[in-house]
Amino acid sequence: MRGADATLATQLAADLARRIEDDVLRPGARLPSIRTMAGQAGVSRFTVVEAYEKLAARGLVHSRRGAGFFVAPRAAALPLAAAPKAPQVPPAPARIDIAWLLRSMFRESPTPGMPGGAGLLPPEWLDPEMVAGAVRAVGRSVRSNLVSYGHPQGLPALRQQLAAQLQGMDIPAHPDENLLTTAGVTEGLDLIARLLVQPGDTVLVEDPAWFLIFGRLAAFGARVVGVPRTPDGYDMAALERLAAQHKPKLFIVNSAVHNPTGHSLPAGAVYDVLRIAEKHDFMVVEDDTYAELHPGKAMRLATLDRLQRVIFVGGFSKMMAASLRVGYVAAAPAIQQQLTDLKMLSGLTSSELGERVVHRILAEGQYRLHMERVRNRVDEARERCMRQLLRLGFEIPHPPQAGMFVWADCGRDSESLARVAAERGLLLAPGTLFSPTQAPSTYMRFTVSMADNQAVWKQVAALMGPRGEQA
Repeated sequence: MRGADATLATQLAADLARRIEDDVLRPGARLPSIRTMAGQAGVSRFTVVEAYEKLAARGLVHSRRGAGFFVAPRAAALPLAAAPKAPQVPPAPARIDIAWLLRSMFRESPTPGMPGGAGLLPPEWLDPEMVAGAVRAVGRSVRSNLVSYGHPQGLPALRQQLAAQLQGMDIPAHPDENLLTTAGVTEGLDLIARLLVQPGDTVLVEDPAWFLIFGRLAAFGARVVGVPRTPDGYDMAALERLAAQHKPKLFIVNSAVHNPTGHSLPAGAVYDVLRIAEKHDFMVVEDDTYAELHPGKAMRLATLDRLQRVIFVGGFSKMMAASLRVGYVAAAPAIQQQLTDLKMLSGLTSSELGERVVHRILAEGQYRLHMERVRNRVDEARERCMRQLLRLGFEIPHPPQAGMFVWADCGRDSESLARVAAERGLLLAPGTLFSPTQAPSTYMRFTVSMADNQAVWKQVAALMGPRGEQA
């Protein structure tokens, strides 16, 4: 049927597939030649070739050179599985751990539990059409480049764009000497740890902090030591003492829009961290993942240090598209070269397709306006989320200054509460996961994307008991 939604090749392939499945065309039977089928169906030979290739891709037919296409033998039928139950949050283990939370976050589920514990913004808050338009534009413009290896250091045009962006933050990044692209911030941190950390080395982390880094460091055999993070920065006396005692190799910090508290380091704390790092000779890794949600110009260690002792890591997955695993590392030239070599040993190059899409969005000037819209929406949702949490009996002693998380005190062991929530199909992130020692905590991290999700709020109210249900 010409003019139908399906192409002629798709229609022809579907018709032949039905004949094969109904045993009209039996295993071993030869399909009509391409010329014969084109005449019978009243279509071009190119259409027949495309239809036959579609059948071959489904495993229904196979070709023999010089002989044509034949119906493939039927595979033994597998026993039918029982109808799958609706996906739920997996049962919580005896002690909720990082692996369980990650598995739960990435399950396919229509339940409303995801917004409570996940670190992603909903797709409708982002701009899928902006990304789709960039993908289409890249496909039209580069063609042959998409089927070859990219540059080990990253797409040169993207590095040039990143250098301009960082220089706008007063971070002196040269596209060739200081920059390396990665498959997201996670790979950047992974490469840095593999380069600089040996088994037995001490790495300082914030407490609380992003839980994934604890597991990665432990995998390298590192000793992970937490530095208390306060609303005003760090407990500097503790940082000085721990640095003197443990002689750390690294201190991994989230200076602007901290995950999970939403606080940013003031200028005094930035100066003190760099002073202590120089005194005790350790490197600082600055994770800039959420800094674009900062309402103004955030204070960054890399700006003052000028990439001498600080390694700066950023990316675009959170604010552009989770599927665009494009990040970058800015470091001193010697470190950048070693990281590039390590990247080639582990994966040769990163995805040039993703890098070209990100470059296109940045170069076209769409990203700045997009971020303003996202920031405004996140700020409004954060206020609504905090008001709702307070009504349900949570306390927020130090409200977040920015960002997509609310760090709230539930007044009881948050791990126990998260376990009960999991039994009810609701995913929550207890504070114990954000501690390098997995210490008991009454805090929970909430994602502001749940602000308008009434189903989630009803479940949270039930968890909080009479006070929550009354609110």
